[in-house]
Amino acid sequence: MDSDLALLWLQLVAAAAIILLASTRLARSADVISEKTGLGRSFVGVVLLATATSLPELGTGVSAITVVGAPDLAAGDALGSCLVNLLIVALADLYWGRGPVLTRLTTAPAVVGVLGMAVIAITVIAMFVHPSTQWFSGWHVSPFTVVLAAAFMAAMYLLYRVDRSDGGSDGSPEQYTSTSLARAVVVYTASASVVIASSVWLAHTGEGLTHAMGWNASFVGTQFLAISTSLPELATSFAALRLGAPELAISNLLGSNLFNVGLVLSVDDLVLMDTPLWSAIAPVHAVTAVFAILMTSVVVIALVVRRAEPRGQLLTLESGALIVLYAVASVMVFALG
Repeated sequence: MDSDLALLWLQLVAAAAIILLASTRLARSADVISEKTGLGRSFVGVVLLATATSLPELGTGVSAITVVGAPDLAAGDALGSCLVNLLIVALADLYWGRGPVLTRLTTAPAVVGVLGMAVIAITVIAMFVHPSTQWFSGWHVSPFTVVLAAAFMAAMYLLYRVDRSDGGSDGSPEQYTSTSLARAVVVYTASASVVIASSVWLAHTGEGLTHAMGWNASFVGTQFLAISTSLPELATSFAALRLGAPELAISNLLGSNLFNVGLVLSVDDLVLMDTPLWSAIAPVHAVTAVFAILMTSVVVIALVVRRAEPRGQLLTLESGALIVLYAVASVMVFALG
């Protein structure tokens, strides 16, 4: 058993290393596509980066339900990843080192954040309504899931409209004159494939570790699996910051939350055959969702208010608030789970 456990940890480290290497190329190619097409970094961050980095949550959720029969793992991974992504916003703020990173962005990421809070709120309502009534017990798909999927599609369209009204690309001189759009698309596709494959490997390894260690499904889904499947968001966002593209980084993180809830949880409900997802998961996931809304509101307020702080300050007010809220959420999920 000890050798099997060591092999699982070794696989976890190997998959993480591959993700870190491929994510740098993924972020750079997405930035090139943004520049060459004239699409804004916010829209590209949500559609291209968030799509690629959120597919591990989708794969993990579907396999947790269809293979393992553990909808709590699926819900915990998707909602827990939202918390981890918002914690990464705080880490990005610490890493940026040029004043509060959220003051450097256009209005589009704030819109992504508000839309993310809206779709998470739908899941909170669903988790409270389903256990309190028998109306939807015979339904294969919850009506809340239909609303959730429709809200996700509407959010994508609204984001595109907002990003175009902001002028799309920021109008700065071209940075990638030596790189063609076709090459960037090829590099993006290849890098995304590597990230997705490695992330699915990582998620399955993490799932194996949860069983080997005998950890609680709700807590593990929210913490361990969520951290594992959020590694692509961490790597690509920090790669975007190194490229001097904070808008791409933050849009990727907030957009991933939109995908994790609006798309991933909708698909999870579709593949759960016996009962609607919201009736099959533990109430503790509503706590995770509420904290995700609270943490997103901190980010949105910082984006809107644009409070100035002196350069060199290690911890900004918003990053401190995000770290504290994440810690409180983790303790509550562990205690209640």
